[in-house]
Parts: sequence; C-alpha cells; structure tokens
Amino acid sequence: MAGDPSIQYRTAESGYFEKRGLSRYAGVWSLWALGVGAVISGHFSGWNFGFATGGWGGMLVAGMIIAVMYLGLTFSIAEMSPALPHTGAAYSFARTAMGPWGGFITGLCENVEYVLTPAVVVTFITAYVNSILGLDAAYSPFIWIVFYAIFLALNVFGLELSFKVTLVVTLISLAVLVFFWISAIPNMDFGRWALNIGVGPDGAAVELPEGNGPWFPFGLSGVLATLPFAVWLFLAIEQLPLAAEESVDPKRDMPRGIILGMLTLMLSAFMIVLLNPSLPGVGAFHLGSALEPLLDGFKAVYGDGGVVLLGIVALTGLIASFHTILYAQGRQVYSLSRAGYFPTALSVTHPTYKTPYVAMIAGALVGLGVMLAIWFALGASEGGSAIGSVLLNMAVFGAMFSYIMQAISFILLRRNMPAMERPFRSPLGVPGAVLTIIIAVVTLGYQVQDPNFSKGVLWVAVWFAVAIAYFALVGRHRLILSPEEEFAIEHARAGTTPAPLSTVAP
Repeated sequence: MAGDPSIQYRTAESGYFEKRGLSRYAGVWSLWALGVGAVISGHFSGWNFGFATGGWGGMLVAGMIIAVMYLGLTFSIAEMSPALPHTGAAYSFARTAMGPWGGFITGLCENVEYVLTPAVVVTFITAYVNSILGLDAAYSPFIWIVFYAIFLALNVFGLELSFKVTLVVTLISLAVLVFFWISAIPNMDFGRWALNIGVGPDGAAVELPEGNGPWFPFGLSGVLATLPFAVWLFLAIEQLPLAAEESVDPKRDMPRGIILGMLTLMLSAFMIVLLNPSLPGVGAFHLGSALEPLLDGFKAVYGDGGVVLLGIVALTGLIASFHTILYAQGRQVYSLSRAGYFPTALSVTHPTYKTPYVAMIAGALVGLGVMLAIWFALGASEGGSAIGSVLLNMAVFGAMFSYIMQAISFILLRRNMPAMERPFRSPLGVPGAVLTIIIAVVTLGYQVQDPNFSKGVLWVAVWFAVAIAYFALVGRHRLILSPEEEFAIEHARAGTTPAPLSTVAP
C-alpha cells in the first residue's frame, strides 16, 4: 500500500488541482436521476433476449437473482461512497482496500465499461433513427458523431445543465414506461402470450400457438443461462458514486440516491417483464429475438399508424442512458488521470464550467474510434451487428469484474478498517457482498458460452495489456496525491492491521 517500493509519488506542480476543480450541484433527486437514467435503456431493449434462453419464468427468476446481486452491490457502494466521497468511486474503494495496483485494475475494469457502453447505446439509437426516418444504414457513422457531439456539449457546458438534462430525460423515460404499463394492463393475456414458449426436439425454443406452456421450459439451466440478459435491467446503477465530488452532501445524499434508484428500477423491471410479453400479437417467443420490444408492445396496443411517434417515444430511454453514461465516462477517466494512473493531461477541467471536458472528449474519441474501426473493417452490415454484440460483451465483462472487485473491497474495508467513519452501513453487510461475488462469477461463467463473448474477452485482454504496460512503465512512478490517494495513505499510516475474522462486522 503506502509502503510499496514499486510505487512512487511526485509533487504536483503549482496550480495542478486548481486546473482540475469540480463544482457541487447534485442533490438526492439529481443523483437518483443519474442512476436511473444510466440504466433505463435496458428496460427499453436488450433484456428481452432472455426469453429465448429461459422462457418467461426463467427471465423472472434470473431477474430476481440479478436484483439480489445488485442489492448487495448497491448497499455496499452506499456504505463505501459516503465513507470515501471521491470521484474515483470503484477505483477509490479498491485503492484504499487493496493498494495502488488493486485500485488501478478495478478502475480499468470500469474504464472498459464506461468507454464502450455509450458506443453500444448510440448504435441502438441509430437503429431507431434509421427506422423512423427511413435512412440507409450506410449513414450510421454520421448519426453516431452527431449524437456524441450533442450530448458531449450538454455534458461539457455546465454541471447544472447536465444534471437538469439528466433529470428531464429520466423523468420522460419513466413516464413513457408508466404510460406503457397503463396501456398494457387492460390488454394483457398472460397465459396465452407470455407462456408461448416450448422446447423443440433440438432443445431450442419453439412457439406454442395456443400458449399456456410451462413457466420454465428450459429448467434450472435456462434460468442460469438467462442471467447475462437480466443484467441489462440494472447495469450502470453503480456509476452514481462517480458524482461524489459534485454532490452537495455526499455523506447524506449518496446512499439515499442509490437506494431510491435501485428500488425504482426493481419496480420498473418487474412491470416490463410481466407486461411486454403478455400483449396479444407480441408474446415471449417473438420478444426473444426482437430488437425493439417496447415499440412492439406499443404497436400491439395502438397499431402501426403512429409508428414514427411511437419510435421517437421509445428513443427516450436510450437517450437518457447515453447522456448519463457519457457523464460517468468523463468522471471515471478524470479520476484515474488526476491521480496519475492515466496521463494527467486528461484530468484538466474547463476553466469556466468546471467539467472534465478533456476526459469526456478523449473517452468519446476512443469509443468512436473502436466503432469506426469495426465498421470499416467488416463493412456496414457485419460491422453494425459486431458493434452491438462484441462491444456489448466487452462492456459487461468489465462491469462484472468491477462488481467482484468492489465487493472484495467492501469486505476488506470492513475487516481491515472497522473504525473508519461510515455515515451509512449496509444492512446486508459482508453476506450481501459475498452474494454479489458469487452471482457475478456465475453470470460470467454463462457469458463465456456466448460465442461473441470470447471475441470481447480477447479485445478486453488487449485493452488491459496496453493500460497495464503503461502503468507499470510510467504511471506507477508518477502518481499524484489526489484526494483518493491521500485518503488511502492516511488510513494506511493510521494502522490497518487486519482485524481477526471474528471481528468483521456482518
């Protein structure tokens, strides 16, 4: 940790932190919107592919298991974030618990997630726009650039503006979902449509014309195979602590914001899993391969007449997630570069708006660069599908490992720093963190069975190799005493001899 001879700190030049200042604005509801907005696109599309692997019952139970994983994670984060209220979030937790290398590896896992997830979301946005406007897919890269430019500008030109946009688009997205629930309830026929999946002779899903099939057509193995798809109902809620240094009162508001956000998402997830497949003409079998499940649900209720309007409505959730994850991307790169793990030039903030514009632009350029490389290497038709599959799996891979590292950090902090001030204590404690680790490991095990996942793992390995080489050769000799680093070193000097296992608070 502090005494690691392989780690060297250098004195920051005069004015270093003045050029990297942030401003405080976010309260409970801004934080709630940031967390919910980041996730909400997963309730509009992506989650529904789980019907093809688990049927309706498998999707429901997989969603419940993943909800337990995220409850363990979010309660752990709700304890660690106000105790370590720094922009570094996951990196900060792991840095204090496991030293610089542990902090860097954890931050690197999140970096993969937050740089690539906006790229995946903007491809979904582009698919909707192409469908609504009847555009040729060949023009997709221009739409990517336009959306990146618009939402980067909204994030760069003022924290207050960014949070107001986040709150508005999140509320609109939730209003769209509530409108859908109200529209769907009178028209639902659960037995006929939600239970219309059976198993064919080859073990694949087949449509049951009369419905009323089994809740678990693929048994327990189907439930477990559906876990990776259920992740999309909650993925990215963990980004909230990245706003710690821009929160007015992080010790009070951060736990409230993340817990309220998780409760909101659990309610929304249950309603969408119940209602979307229960509509006549839709059904679980169709949704198992549908790219626009919510739009299909609206069409089932209102017909095809307003398809353009319905398509625009269905875009709101994707836009909310794109905007909020761009915010997270900027803060995540900013925190690692401010401390010297990444080149420090990336952490300079705007002199007027106090936003990490260099980090946001750099992260966006990397995401766009990866997308364009795939697009031109494989061509428009293959490139588009590769972006939606390979990059998606790369992002989820990084997220799962960051969850494991954050849960381990929570356990170590409980064990090694029992006296650390904790304004909020997780009611699930160490058992909740252990459950998070177990479920994340099982989910990763089933993701490996996806052929696209192996491609994603290969490219994540390349990403990690380049970043670790940079840190080993340059970064570890040029660290800066940022707030995250100072906090970790001070607590190490105060004495962090591991407490006996019997003294670890549950």
